[in-house]
Amino acid sequence: MTKEVVYLCIGAEQVLADRAVEKILEPLKEKGATNTQFDAPDLEVGQFSDATAPSLFSGPRVVTIRDLQDLAEDAQAEVLRYCENPDPDITLIFLHKGGVKGKAFLTKLRKIGITEIGCEPIKKENEKIDFLKTEALTIGRKLTPDAARALVAAVGSDLREMISALHQLSSDSQVSGSTAITEEQVAVLYAGRVEASGFAVADAAVEGRLGDALLSARQAIETGTDPVVLVNALASVVRTLAKVGTAGRTAKSFELAGVLGLAPWQIDKARRQLPGWNGDGITTAITAIAHADSQVKGGGADPVYALEVALIAVAGAKNG
Repeated sequence: MTKEVVYLCIGAEQVLADRAVEKILEPLKEKGATNTQFDAPDLEVGQFSDATAPSLFSGPRVVTIRDLQDLAEDAQAEVLRYCENPDPDITLIFLHKGGVKGKAFLTKLRKIGITEIGCEPIKKENEKIDFLKTEALTIGRKLTPDAARALVAAVGSDLREMISALHQLSSDSQVSGSTAITEEQVAVLYAGRVEASGFAVADAAVEGRLGDALLSARQAIETGTDPVVLVNALASVVRTLAKVGTAGRTAKSFELAGVLGLAPWQIDKARRQLPGWNGDGITTAITAIAHADSQVKGGGADPVYALEVALIAVAGAKNG
């Protein structure tokens, strides 16, 4: 049976762990609960028992143990004994960074029954996009798929930074009768980073905007982006065009998503980019990208030149 006063926040994503703890604490703070906090490596036998000992005069209490994976075995036994019959007026919050360390202890806790909250890092692009869209809804805004993708491209390496960027964007952008945050608004506020992203380069090339593609590529390289990354992005966008181009034009994007292994927004964007492309053009683009890939990975003397040649070939293959 789940112990509703015992929470385990597990995973290495600190911002998600912080949010989970705050959500647990919010109603307890309103009741005036005190919070005794321990770092597991420093927790000595007896300290936890003292913190959870019955009191005739105290109100609601919280005991938090951070880095649970580093809790000593003696202290583990003490915690397990208590968790078998916890005081309903004391809320326990355990934070564990995930992984195999302390796994046996977690298994025992789970057998007793706890409320578990996942805080694993968000690594995949589509997961980051979904997270940002949900986050936007919590602040009364809507983030379009293209805007979410652009924001991930701009600041997608750190979840806390992504959240901060979204909130800043929401604060700075004009609602103008709509709650939607658009790709154009992201580009205005984060132009220096979005314009230099690999997918901004690739999108410009497949859309036939050679000048924009070359300029964005040079900006990206000047800010430290490896040409390999840009060629990979170019290959990804052209592969998506090829997949979507061979699929039915009348099928809805969400119906094709599972078949093609793409998100619906990727299919919608590819469909907007497809006019002007045919089978021969796709073949020409793929051949040029394959050659550039070998050149930027050591087969050529000048990776930047190889990238630019590929961009010219891809942009030229549209309407070819």
